[in-house]
Amino acid sequence: MEHGGGLRVVTNDGPRNLAEGVPRKPAAPSRPRAYVREVSNVHVMADRYLRPGWFTTKVFNRGVAGLTGLGISVWGSRVLAVRGRTTNEWRTTPVNVLTEGGERYLVAPRGTTQWVRNIRVAGTGELRLGRRSEAIRVIELADEEKPPVLRAYLRRWKLEVGVFFEGTGAKATEAELLAIAPNHPVFRLTD
Repeated sequence: MEHGGGLRVVTNDGPRNLAEGVPRKPAAPSRPRAYVREVSNVHVMADRYLRPGWFTTKVFNRGVAGLTGLGISVWGSRVLAVRGRTTNEWRTTPVNVLTEGGERYLVAPRGTTQWVRNIRVAGTGELRLGRRSEAIRVIELADEEKPPVLRAYLRRWKLEVGVFFEGTGAKATEAELLAIAPNHPVFRLTD
């Protein structure tokens, strides 16, 4: 949103320019106002999340998690276990672990999922395959670091997850990959 003049907040008391600290115009008392923030020259994007459908949740993810739980990796799949950010209980989901340039990565094709929110808070988790469990630490990559990882991820799993990348494929330009990078959190696994 382009507006000239700093941060503007709309509250039940009406819009205020925080730089000036004074109300401009009172809000109509008959309808409640939402809290809106506008920052000049900064694009604030809401977290993107594509919720999985019934088939993915009830059949596909359970099938992959079941095979992975038995020790059968489906194209590098693992079960990611992360402590919930509010409950502190283990939460699990199947993920694809990408190995690229000697580093390992987790990519969130659906955007800011619950596992992404949890691992951002915890910073640690476990990758499970059968009875084996590997403790992991993660560092989230900045958007400008993501294109080579996204390219490798799409090269490996385009058939499975390509639909979540807005038509962008492994042969996309650097600029195209940078454009979609904010929609896909990427984490590097560290020792």
